[in-house]
Amino acid sequence: MVKDMTEGASAKRILTFTLPLLVGNLFQQFYNMADTIIVGQTLGKEALAAVGSTGSFNFLIIGFVLGMASGFCIPVAQYFGAKDYEKLRRTVANIIYLSVAISIILTTLTMIFTKDILIFLDTPSDIIDDAYSYIIVIFAGMSATMFYNVLAGLLRALGDSRSPLYFLIVSSALNVGMDFFFILVCNMRVMGAGLATVLAQLISGLLCLFYIIKKTEVLRLKKADMALSFTLSRKLLYLGLPMALQFSITAVGGLVLQKSVNNLGSTAVASVATGNKASMMLTQPMESLGIAMATFCGQNLGAGKIDRVRRGAHQALGMVTVYALLATVASFFAGRYMALLFIDGSETAVIDGIHRMLSICGSLYFTLGILFVYRNCIQGLGYGVPAMAAGLFELAARAAVGTFFVPVYGFDAACVAGPVAWIAADLLLIPVFYIVLSRLLKRYGFSKKTQRTKKKKANLLQS
Repeated sequence: MVKDMTEGASAKRILTFTLPLLVGNLFQQFYNMADTIIVGQTLGKEALAAVGSTGSFNFLIIGFVLGMASGFCIPVAQYFGAKDYEKLRRTVANIIYLSVAISIILTTLTMIFTKDILIFLDTPSDIIDDAYSYIIVIFAGMSATMFYNVLAGLLRALGDSRSPLYFLIVSSALNVGMDFFFILVCNMRVMGAGLATVLAQLISGLLCLFYIIKKTEVLRLKKADMALSFTLSRKLLYLGLPMALQFSITAVGGLVLQKSVNNLGSTAVASVATGNKASMMLTQPMESLGIAMATFCGQNLGAGKIDRVRRGAHQALGMVTVYALLATVASFFAGRYMALLFIDGSETAVIDGIHRMLSICGSLYFTLGILFVYRNCIQGLGYGVPAMAAGLFELAARAAVGTFFVPVYGFDAACVAGPVAWIAADLLLIPVFYIVLSRLLKRYGFSKKTQRTKKKKANLLQS
């Protein structure tokens, strides 16, 4: 199911790559949210708040892993577009070495410092034990998370967004079953929800590995490919670290905000955490399209087709704008029903809070769509540092809202933190994208001046 995105109608290529990716991401969100839904419905508001209170901290660490995996796969897409399969395989070998090292380091650090960080975040005393029980299991299984995301990222870099989808469907169903088994049968409470998530990630990773071994010849490593290369490793870290830090920097802003929200009580914690989960469901199509653009831009950069990158980016912007308008309407009119997925109908205060948060965020979803497209295009073109800088803008925005506005205006201020952060990032990403695009167009001979010269030469030859 490998797909070359350097040929054919760009809009069609982007959409056909995005749709399986979207369904896969929805399933991944589903089994991530299965913990929240099942915990909220079976164990009550306090347990729901405990799982929800770890959201920003979880994203700080797991987001680092996801960003690193995504960054590692960018040169794979570029070498695939350039048809340089030997260098592609050598890059994959070095990705494996780096992934193992990073997993070991992060697992060790989180095992040592997690409890202290939860205390620092002012996690309410009535939920801190459950919060620790849940998140420590997630962090203990970090290698499974890295394992799956690297392998799925490699398949997507080759244009295959369908195979990871099939594996996620299987693991999502298993995750839900394991949630009920560990929580209700084994009486493991929130710890069982964390264990189910880790095992689901591990199963997804194993399925990806078996598929790559059996079906994806270009990724089958030979003995000559296995040498550790400091040059390739340095390039991978140059691309992976900025993307990883971009996720983590954004999460730091979320942690500052979470600390302020924790002081508002368990109801506010549950409303904000669950509102964010519901919002992620609504915005998945835009995020999936953004991820598709990273692969699309990477492959076309490798093939030297920068004019195709420009055209594809503009088409993607049109797509996310249309969808954002639909998601805005859904957030206003379906927000209350979405809340009922996570919490019993008797918890009216939490449901009201979730609906209000969705209504406020939903009105500015188009700014988030712009962020997804431009950030992923920039990353796919190999410019990870500007994308990381956009994360700093998000950090500053969320931290400012959490520090100065939430203590004064309460829950409503927490609801606007996301949109403020999206707008702040867009202010950097939009000009950076066009600067990067302009440089690449000139480098590859697609500047307006070059095109005019070529046209004149063609006219002279015809005459």
